[in-house]
Amino acid sequence: MAETTAPEMKKTLGLTGLTMNAMALIAPGAFLWLTFVTQATEGSTSPAMWSGIVLALLLCLATAVCYAEMAKLYPGTGSSYYFAEQAFLNHDTAWRYARISKFIVGWASHLYYWIYPGVMCGVTGVIAGYLVGTLWPNFMNATNPGPAFMMMVAIVVAFGVAYIAHRGVNGSTAVNIGINVVQISALMVFSVLALGYRMNHPPGSVALQFDPQTSSAFSCEFATTKTMVNGQSTDTIMRAADGTPQCAMDASGKPVPYHISYPEKDASGNFASHASARSVTGMHNFGWMFIQATVAILILVGFESVTSMGGEAKNAKRDVPIAVIVSLLVQGAFCYLFEYFAANYFLNSGYTMQNAAGSAAPIGDMMIMVGDALLGPGRGRIFMLCEAATVFLALIGTTLSCMNTGARVTYAMGKDQELSGRLGILHERTLTPHRAIWTLAVISAIFGCLTVVMFFGDGSAPADTAIQALPHGFWSSFGYLSHDKMAALPNSFLTVTLASNFGTFLLYGLSCMTCLVCFHNHPKFKAVRHLIIPVAGLVANLACMAFYLIGPFMGYGTKMEPLLALGVAIVWAIYGGIYFTRVSKKTGRTTLVESREHTAAAV
Repeated sequence: MAETTAPEMKKTLGLTGLTMNAMALIAPGAFLWLTFVTQATEGSTSPAMWSGIVLALLLCLATAVCYAEMAKLYPGTGSSYYFAEQAFLNHDTAWRYARISKFIVGWASHLYYWIYPGVMCGVTGVIAGYLVGTLWPNFMNATNPGPAFMMMVAIVVAFGVAYIAHRGVNGSTAVNIGINVVQISALMVFSVLALGYRMNHPPGSVALQFDPQTSSAFSCEFATTKTMVNGQSTDTIMRAADGTPQCAMDASGKPVPYHISYPEKDASGNFASHASARSVTGMHNFGWMFIQATVAILILVGFESVTSMGGEAKNAKRDVPIAVIVSLLVQGAFCYLFEYFAANYFLNSGYTMQNAAGSAAPIGDMMIMVGDALLGPGRGRIFMLCEAATVFLALIGTTLSCMNTGARVTYAMGKDQELSGRLGILHERTLTPHRAIWTLAVISAIFGCLTVVMFFGDGSAPADTAIQALPHGFWSSFGYLSHDKMAALPNSFLTVTLASNFGTFLLYGLSCMTCLVCFHNHPKFKAVRHLIIPVAGLVANLACMAFYLIGPFMGYGTKMEPLLALGVAIVWAIYGGIYFTRVSKKTGRTTLVESREHTAAAV
């Protein structure tokens, strides 16, 4: 296969294409489904889920303004890596720091761009396991899918998406446009139905309760019996031979109907549901809001992705800044806030936050319940499967968009010889950074497997009775330990997510700093856009990073996962310093630029 460094990227993307690529990465259809469970497992902080998203959104808006402003001056390929180089090269006094600054930004961005696609591949495996378990319950449990099966799907998705990215950005954009239309429409339908369920079921009315073992909703109270579990007497649901829960009967032999309520806490003192709409939108606790924001940033990242496609934009200076802001406002400020409000407001005694924390797909569970209640018994599962198909497409779209962005940042560093020069080569026919794409595919497959290896660790560990009820087999139950052992291990999904998110905060904070340098003493300087907003964004990003260390010791959220994620970031930073030193010695380049070269576009 012929290769050359001569070809250049074609300018084929307009405003619609650029915006849709960014919107696909933000993907509200995918992230409402996959991130809700992560936020639900963050200990006692789950009541502040919605306010945490608002804080993360404000942080992202400040950062988005910085990206948009820099894209006006320096349209090109490489995103924040390219901005860092050009901002310093064109500064009267800071130009000597151009190389070290762009390397730091580029290296930090890889902590995000190289882990994030792996998270997406992993959760695609989770969704696949949930769907397989729904369709073939004797093979797989939908609530607790098999780790081996999820890993296999993650690997297939990583290389399948890499193939699409390898074919070229035009094909990728067409896929993303279709996915955005479908996923937004589908999740809006669910949100409306979830709100309708809550409003049509006041406290004390007959409603449904969810059974995790069968992934079904029932309108009766469950019959229970006393059994000994770990030496303690526990109420256990009585089940038929096929696992279906038996209804409790009244004196006349009729099933006792289930009456809904909206308790704030369950019998164990864990958060259960919101008593009112005000509770959904409330902060509850300032620390809780920050902890939730450190997770919620995952659902909002991606608006900056279009700045890596400046080399493929027809009118980069005009369209890229607009695409950055519009994608975040549509997906974040509208779709996410509405969808998360509906999902949180839906929670009730029949499906609590603790049910959500222990499920592979809590949004899928909710879809089954609202579908049965509002569309008719048995139709909830059909509704969920239709919605799940759109979520699956959204996951493919967001993985594709992030892989495109990450590969182009890697390509830019390879082209500058800051990474292996082989990564800075375009394919002669497709004009894509194919080696960077396939390298990212391998990395994504690895992190995808790490994401799901202990998906139900820590607070989401299933009960021993649930583990024993799993279908036995390599694909369905291999990797499940006892409840106590799994509860003692970190949740791998949350750990990998927080590691990716730390890279996001680091990259966004550095980008805000770059914006300050970019417009310092610049003739186009505006105090609000180029000083106040970047400083606010920088402070917010630093505060969220600080909570990785402070939060666990203040009793907010879980402890193992954020500290492990912080450890990953520290190791990556140390390795980056070693790598930079070795590359500098090998190529004979100095850390500081010795002669000023105006390689940036005219300002």
